Amino acid sequence: MTLPFKRSALTLLAASLAGALLGNTAQAEGKISIAQQFGIGYLILDVVRDQQLIEKHGKAQGLDIKVDWNSISGATAMNEALLTGSLDVVSAGVPPMLTVWDRTKGKQNVKAIASLGSMPNYLLTNNPNVKTLKDFSDKDRIAVPAAGVGFQSRTLQIETAKEFGNDHYKEFDDISVSLPHPDATAALIAGGSEINAHFSSPPFQYQALQNPNVHKVLSSYDVLGGQATFNVLYTTEKFHDENPKTYKAFYDALVEAEKIIKADKPAAAQAYIRVEQSKLPLALVEKIVTDPEIDFTVVPQRTFIYAEKLQELGVLKNKADSWKDYFFEEAHGGAGS
Repeated sequence: MTLPFKRSALTLLAASLAGALLGNTAQAEGKISIAQQFGIGYLILDVVRDQQLIEKHGKAQGLDIKVDWNSISGATAMNEALLTGSLDVVSAGVPPMLTVWDRTKGKQNVKAIASLGSMPNYLLTNNPNVKTLKDFSDKDRIAVPAAGVGFQSRTLQIETAKEFGNDHYKEFDDISVSLPHPDATAALIAGGSEINAHFSSPPFQYQALQNPNVHKVLSSYDVLGGQATFNVLYTTEKFHDENPKTYKAFYDALVEAEKIIKADKPAAAQAYIRVEQSKLPLALVEKIVTDPEIDFTVVPQRTFIYAEKLQELGVLKNKADSWKDYFFEEAHGGAGS
């Protein structure tokens, strides 16, 4: 159950370092390099890719756009590649985007482009003794894509602060292990390894829950108080400002992909399997795509909760006044939060 990498994280990091050494020039209009991670949280991008929507919207502006697609795991590698110019657009959870927005404010000025949808992430375990966060011990190991810094870890930190107090928000960092979702899912289902918990995401959490030994401890929706954005796309101010036609084509492609998914969810499920070369049963993917908890939308939802809480915990230095502070203006028209 391993999804294919077009490039490994290691290759991307090597490319990043090379870019830093050679010096980066402005990206010419008509080219865009995009990276996504694994899971159905990237369905909007899968549909964009499947239907060649960036190319379509580029041609509407008289532009032939060359799109370079990449797949890697973990926000750390994403951010490194973005900041050294190896990638134009990257994708990760809301907290990693906020971290790089915070660190580049007044410099590269990284901001979000759009949401990729709202969906719950489940903290799962095959340890029958663990029913709540308080049941985890130092013998347990929780797999996450980017330990300490990724969406899952930051969500866990916010809930931990709620349960144990702000001073203890990193309580579970020591038992967290960085592992891509496909590998963590395989370990959880197989059992017998040190990985006995996984802060997962769709479709992996649904696949894991088909195993009777696996159960849910927590949902990200529990932490955030309802439906909330999982992944976002983000880029630098430089790319946004110097490539207006390419950026517009990309944003318009995302908006169209949302409409396509909502108009025909079974067809979107087929697109996911096609683009990701997934071995998951079509019926399972359709079930996930039609899950009422999930909304494939470019409009951000409840992202400001992360901005407020992470600033309160000292993770972010800069205080955002609203969600519009860390999203480019093209996204401001929707009823975001």
